[in-house]
Amino acid sequence: MKVTETQNEGLKRAYEITVTAAELDAKVDEKLAEAQPGVEMKGFRKGKVPMALLKKQFGERLLGEAMQEAVDGAMSQHFEDSGDRPAMQPSVTMVDGEEWKQGDDVRVAMSYEALPDIPEVDFSQIKLERMVVEPDEAAVDDALKNLAENAQDFEDREDGAAAQDGDQVVIDFVGKVDGEAFEGGAAEDYPLTLGSGSFIPGFEEQLVGVKAGDEPSVTVNFPEEYGAENLAGKEAVFDCTVKAVKAPKAAEIDDELAKKFGAEDLEALKTQIREKLGAEYANAARAVMKRDLLDKLDELVKFDLPPSLLDGEAKQIAHQLWHEENPEHEGHDHPEVEPTDEHLKLAERRVRLGLLLAELGRQAEIEVSDSEMTQAIMEQARQYPGQERQFFEFVQQNEQMQQQLRAPIFEDKVVDHIAEQAEVTEKTVSKDDLQKAIEAMDEDES
Repeated sequence: MKVTETQNEGLKRAYEITVTAAELDAKVDEKLAEAQPGVEMKGFRKGKVPMALLKKQFGERLLGEAMQEAVDGAMSQHFEDSGDRPAMQPSVTMVDGEEWKQGDDVRVAMSYEALPDIPEVDFSQIKLERMVVEPDEAAVDDALKNLAENAQDFEDREDGAAAQDGDQVVIDFVGKVDGEAFEGGAAEDYPLTLGSGSFIPGFEEQLVGVKAGDEPSVTVNFPEEYGAENLAGKEAVFDCTVKAVKAPKAAEIDDELAKKFGAEDLEALKTQIREKLGAEYANAARAVMKRDLLDKLDELVKFDLPPSLLDGEAKQIAHQLWHEENPEHEGHDHPEVEPTDEHLKLAERRVRLGLLLAELGRQAEIEVSDSEMTQAIMEQARQYPGQERQFFEFVQQNEQMQQQLRAPIFEDKVVDHIAEQAEVTEKTVSKDDLQKAIEAMDEDES
């Protein structure tokens, strides 16, 4: 077997692998010898079929396997000897193609782009600032007010008062299509909050201004994609009776409110709020520091980038931004989006930082544990209430989805690893200062 280098330019590599006919023949003989003891054939005892007959019967069939194993073995040995790690799956083609015939040497052309050597970085020279925000009483009070509004109740408005957006109307209703009542279209004493969007579009708006005792008819069209096929896209008339009009009333901020949210009393609820706010501030501050660290690494570490990775990332960025600018176009049947210099610049940053963090994580033997993956899946599954089990099964069967969940966890662990070695100073700031830093970061990304 012979491996000849045909290209070594930057990160581009190309080789020609030659497997001689004699080597292939020997490989086939080896496979036949392994199988011989278990082969049965008419006229021969098990394991006693002559090698020549086995070769005539099965040799051609095993040749393809022998060829694949020989080439795979040569490639593996090459990467082990050279230390190269391909940026993407190597391209492998038969040099002689259809002209090759049994008895000829096999020549295979292999090409790939090697991952670059990552220069060492002295993390102790990197200086970072971690913003620290302590939750103040005003923030705690605002959070309490929001909780009270979410736990709001409703109380009757004065007689003759008209319903306003945000009010609750208690109604009986019967829905009809083409004059016929339909299943599931009627209810009594139904409490409907106007503006909640819980009913068919257009329904709630027509009840703004009604009074207790009114009997309005509400005409709406079911959406074309409505779940019940017999109703989808059809016009419906709902005969309603308004039994009460109630105004929203925020809950009192007291121990009873605290108990509604699982706390023993108001002070315990305030403590929970402070802890939650503190965690939110810390996460935001961490995001700002992480962005600063990535900016510094992008400036500090330079190395050649595999053109194929760069081109693929630039095209993906261009495609994603095109869809963000054209949200009405949901499909992918649009003209090809050509990356601009701005897309290419962003791609260079992402690819460089991605390769750098991946290599630093590999050197530090950083891994994402099973428990961390499970936690990430659980957090995602909460977005699909009632379908958590199906989501778990989907992730288990989808390697790409697993990688999407694993990648940010891995990246954060590498960032933490670097920050532990960098010079980090803490600076106490206001909530507004932290918010401005987050907004500035978001503006830079857009």
